[in-house]
Amino acid sequence: MTEQALRLGTRRSRLAMAQSGQVADAVSQVTGRPVELVEITTYGDTSREHLAQIGGTGVFVTALRDALLRGEVDFAVHSLKDLPTGQPDELALAAVPVRADVRDVLVARDGLTFAELPDGARIGTGSPRRMAQLNAYARDLGLTIETVPIRGNIDTRIGFVRAGELDGVVLAAAGLQRVGRTGEVTDFLPVDTILPAPGQGALAIECAADNADLVAALAELDDPYTRAAVTAERSLLAALEAGCSAPVGAFADFLADGQTVKELRLRGVVGTTDGSTLVQLSTTGPVPETHDQAMALGRELAAEMLAKGAAGLMGERVH
Repeated sequence: MTEQALRLGTRRSRLAMAQSGQVADAVSQVTGRPVELVEITTYGDTSREHLAQIGGTGVFVTALRDALLRGEVDFAVHSLKDLPTGQPDELALAAVPVRADVRDVLVARDGLTFAELPDGARIGTGSPRRMAQLNAYARDLGLTIETVPIRGNIDTRIGFVRAGELDGVVLAAAGLQRVGRTGEVTDFLPVDTILPAPGQGALAIECAADNADLVAALAELDDPYTRAAVTAERSLLAALEAGCSAPVGAFADFLADGQTVKELRLRGVVGTTDGSTLVQLSTTGPVPETHDQAMALGRELAAEMLAKGAAGLMGERVH
């Protein structure tokens, strides 16, 4: 008798299907069971409103979580940066696999890098975090740019550039890599200049918390370093009380001495979307050995950022 297939809940977008397909293959290898994709349409996929207006993070996640809780799917794959920071008790974040490229990238007309953009260039992004940092970066280069709010999938966004409506768009490197379109990137924006969204480039694999066998099997795909990093980043975000409508960037990376990983460095930024005011700080601590230690690092940096005035910059957040 053949083993019953595991049902993997996924959004229908090309990107979601690509990343879910990669996870399905890995889960098949560790469990020895076939995995079938179950496509689920989320409110974030059908709504035409700007993300900040429809409640930010949860809009792509809720329908998948509902399907899990109803037992319609066995596990689900999310882009980690879409997950709200609170984890429901009934669901286990069973695995955070090795993270892809965390950087943001520019796809601009005529192969332009960011520094080569003409003054007044129109750059599309739906993210207040990107707007804040792109405007600040442009100012540092002596440029003025206009950030234009856009929505849509990768094709739609790049289409605005191809059609001549925008000079460029800023996207996540990981998404373009997962759909095989890295060749369209005209500039990789270094994290020293543009901090990514908390959890950017990482995937989250969720299943019912009471399905101990599946939790254990999925845990084989977990990367402890990635998990520690994104836990610290998301702790910072939660402590800043920021939904996805707030312009918060965060990135945790490991500092090594030769082959030995010695410390975790966490950097955070919050700013006004015009880039005129940014609070950007970093902290370094021992590599977290527990979830609580990673959470503490994020909370400590958030407290420092709030003391430096971060709260006043987040008036745009939606409750």
